[in-house]
Amino acid sequence: MSKAFGFTEYGGPQHQVFLDRHVPVPGPGQLQIAVRAAGVNPIDWKIRRGLTGKGLDLPGVLGVEAAGVVEAVGDGATGFAVGDHVFGITVGGGYAQHTLLTAAAAARKPAAVSFVQAAALPVAAATGYDGVEDVGLKAGQTLLILGIAGGVGSVAAQIARERGIGVLGTASEARRGYVEELGATWIRYGDGVAERILLAAPDGVDGILDLIGGADARAAAGTLADRSRLVATSDPGTAAELGGSFIRRSPVGPTLVKLAALVASGRLDQKITATYPLEQAAEALAEVEAGHARGKLILEVS
Repeated sequence: MSKAFGFTEYGGPQHQVFLDRHVPVPGPGQLQIAVRAAGVNPIDWKIRRGLTGKGLDLPGVLGVEAAGVVEAVGDGATGFAVGDHVFGITVGGGYAQHTLLTAAAAARKPAAVSFVQAAALPVAAATGYDGVEDVGLKAGQTLLILGIAGGVGSVAAQIARERGIGVLGTASEARRGYVEELGATWIRYGDGVAERILLAAPDGVDGILDLIGGADARAAAGTLADRSRLVATSDPGTAAELGGSFIRRSPVGPTLVKLAALVASGRLDQKITATYPLEQAAEALAEVEAGHARGKLILEVS
């Protein structure tokens, strides 16, 4: 049997439990791995609350990204072999001792990248990478990231700066130092945010990566001349209302290869701010759900 952490009913954290389940068997195009690390993301609690739909057979296992060692390869999962160190998007939950990955959304882990580092790449880092790609700015232009202090924003800021793009980011006063560590200009979010953006960038910004939506996105859009350069990851309705668009995702596998190479070369730091053992999965998810986490949280699995 294999230990996993999941939920028995849709709703709040009171429905979270540890489960014993059979080691999953890979289907076509899938890899079965022994999990070594799993990422903790806002999408995890949103799935548990039923905010993304209620189509899972319950009990469900939490977690959408993981890294580990291949133990079995399904039909058609070409390019992978038993014993490979891999990371990617899970099928059936990553908060577990064993899980399945979709081979097309997985990649081999370079030796210079730890399992913890690799587990931080498939969701937040890949979203940050695709967001910067989608906004489409060039060196010398300025990108505003709304909600910069989380896992997506932390990576997006570094990707943009790597390309010579200037970065501004909104966050709370408490996270000002963290934002500045990313090499970005900190902007306090909330009422008056547009005025503060223009104080930092008098000519406005060339693009916006919106990770939060709502009132701040509406206010910030006034500092952007070309509204098609507004890309959102969490509020497609507001983005469309403002003349922007929802993020377009690239094929996951090739993106993961690029991100792992950046980590291996020291050019990308996912800002992993805490690791927890699987036994403390509830505490880790509570940090993310409460909005207290900055950077990225990872579960380590023994």
